[in-house]
Amino acid sequence: METQQPSSPLQRATTLIPCSPLFRLRLAPPWIRVVPLGRSIDLQSRSSRRELRLRRDVCGLIRGVADGVGGWRDYGVDPSQFSATLMKTCERLVKEGRFTPSNPVGILTSGYYELLQNKVPLLGSSTACIVALDRRSHRLHACNLGDSGFLVVREGEVVHRSDEQQHYFNTPFQLSIAPPGAEGVVLSDSPEAADSSSFDVQLGDIILTATDGLFDNMPDYMILQELKKLKTSNYDSILQTAQSIAKQAHDLAYDPNYMSPFAQFACDNGLNVRGGKPDDITVLLSIVAEYTD
Repeated sequence: METQQPSSPLQRATTLIPCSPLFRLRLAPPWIRVVPLGRSIDLQSRSSRRELRLRRDVCGLIRGVADGVGGWRDYGVDPSQFSATLMKTCERLVKEGRFTPSNPVGILTSGYYELLQNKVPLLGSSTACIVALDRRSHRLHACNLGDSGFLVVREGEVVHRSDEQQHYFNTPFQLSIAPPGAEGVVLSDSPEAADSSSFDVQLGDIILTATDGLFDNMPDYMILQELKKLKTSNYDSILQTAQSIAKQAHDLAYDPNYMSPFAQFACDNGLNVRGGKPDDITVLLSIVAEYTD
């Protein structure tokens, strides 16, 4: 299997671990919660759609996205199987209490190595982003491997974000399971190579987690314009905003005259590209808000 060809921007598979609808934080006043999660998923290809609900843990709240590398279809492999299985395994580990909120890369590492040891054949590659909120410290801990990612928005500005990881143009860092004998040929990164960060959250912070289908089609200022429309922290408002963001990204993805962030990145790499990037789009949206019983 060749590894020097970047994965097609048209072929990506997505799956996700949405967080519990609510969580409560019993610390010094004010109490904190994350309001119900707004979810919007736009699937362009043969991708699996999963909603894996986590239990309300006493220590933290976890959510994540995994984006399967679509180039595996050329070899007869469904790319959604790897990303879906990876997130399902991470979900089970969280439900079993085998995690700490301050170490999301540990969840990703454990989930990935469990797949490597699985006797059931599984091939594929995936990027992954896992975000964990530690209720006790009010800190957001995250790990991101590849080109999915997250933003923390405060008072209309991005105050914290993940760093994208690329080997070269349109070839993100990725976890992989290769066919026997091809382990040294297929591009594969260690989960420990994920970019890790921690950040103190405040009341009113908006946490947006998404696959590259969003960030490749909408620059920050467009995302922030949509988030400014979010006036309340009720579920319907959050869901409507998430759907609005995903729809705008979808529309831009099919605009041949739009100079998208992906097209700009391609031009920076010497390619004559214009237009959006048709892709799967997953948007997870939540707000840190004061809790009143």
